[in-house]
Amino acid sequence: MTFFCLLWVPLFYLFRRSLSGGASSGGVWALILGSITAIIQFLLGYILSPGGFGFSRWLFGFVEIVSMPVLIPFVVYLLMFVFRGFSINADFGNFSLLWLIPVGALRALSWSSMNDPILLVMAPLLWTALAVGISFFINWMSSGPNPFFIIIAIIFIMILPLSAASAYWAFFSQQTMLGFLLLFVTHIPFFLSFVFNR
Repeated sequence: MTFFCLLWVPLFYLFRRSLSGGASSGGVWALILGSITAIIQFLLGYILSPGGFGFSRWLFGFVEIVSMPVLIPFVVYLLMFVFRGFSINADFGNFSLLWLIPVGALRALSWSSMNDPILLVMAPLLWTALAVGISFFINWMSSGPNPFFIIIAIIFIMILPLSAASAYWAFFSQQTMLGFLLLFVTHIPFFLSFVFNR
C-alpha cells in the first residue's frame, strides 16, 4: 500500500499525458512548489486535530488528507495564469498532478507506519479524481460563453472537494457502502474527462 501511495500519482500522470499529449508548461514550477509545500507539511505535521467521528474528522479529512492538497495547486495555477507568471500551455490537471507527486511521496513515508488503506490507497485515488475532475469542469466552463454551463461547472467544482472529504469520512467511520458510493460520485467527472477527451 505504501508503494501505491508513492507511485500512483506519477504513474497516472504519465498515463494521462500519453493519452492527451500536449506541452507541460509550468511543470517545473509545479514540482518545485509541490516539493516545498510537502516538506513544510511534513515538518509541521497536521494543523488540525483529527477529532473523533463527527464534523471535526470530516474537516480534518478535507483540510489535511483529501481536498486541500489538490485545491492549493489549483489556486496557485490560477494566480500564475492571471499574472502571467509563465506561458500557459498545460492544463490545470497536469499542473495539479505534478504538484501532488512530491506530496504523495512524503505522505507515503509518513503514513507507511500506520498501514491504513484509507490513507495509502483511498487518498491518492481521491487526489487524482479531484485533479482530473476539477480540470474537466474548468475546461468545460471555458469552452463556451453559455452562462448556464458556467454556473453548472462552478457548482460541480464546489461539490467535488466536499464529496471527496465525505468519502474519506465515511470510510473512516466504517460506513463502507456510503464510502464507496461517494467514491464513485467523486470519480464520475474523472471518467467523463476520458470519454470526452477521446
